[in-house]
Amino acid sequence: MKGKDWLLTGDGHYQACKAVRAWDLLRENYRVYRFLTEIEDVLNSVDDQTSCLPEIRMLVRRLIVNSYWVRSQYLEPSPKTGTSVLLLYDELGFPLTVQTVTFAPGTRSTIHNHGTWGIVAVLKGQEKNTFWRRTHSAENLGKIEQTGEITLFPGDIISFTPDAIHSVEAMGDEPTVTFNIYGETDPSERFEFDPVKCSAKNF
Repeated sequence: MKGKDWLLTGDGHYQACKAVRAWDLLRENYRVYRFLTEIEDVLNSVDDQTSCLPEIRMLVRRLIVNSYWVRSQYLEPSPKTGTSVLLLYDELGFPLTVQTVTFAPGTRSTIHNHGTWGIVAVLKGQEKNTFWRRTHSAENLGKIEQTGEITLFPGDIISFTPDAIHSVEAMGDEPTVTFNIYGETDPSERFEFDPVKCSAKNF
């Protein structure tokens, strides 16, 4: 599965990053438990977890390349909401969120940040990411402006700093399936934005 690596930062700047070749990542019996252990080891070795995004992107790509199980774990989108989320690992006290997300064609997310670092790998379908940055002042804390957009395809991976703002839309005729991993969210720093009302609210 070929693909590009991307990074989005809080200033709305997005850039292509060097991706490791898939054949350099091939491993025998590389399973989710090993991936999670390696992620923990990487995060525990630094004070600033955002600095680890290149290494975490590589580990996510290694997992996707080697684990058919992960690529096959997803739900059909809900007829009511157009989305479904399948939690892949859930342990009390475990600080990371690891899940697959399915969007029906045409389904859009809100404009939001995550309040933590995040990595999203496209497994199936197409996902358009629209990028934003805050332009707020003392009088208006919720004002944002669009900075660009890209469409991601299977094999593409995008990473986010905690303050990076985006919205996503499933493109094409089939559902979009992504593998997502996020750090520990700071609820006070996670926002949903409304560009018409120029508002930002915690969610």
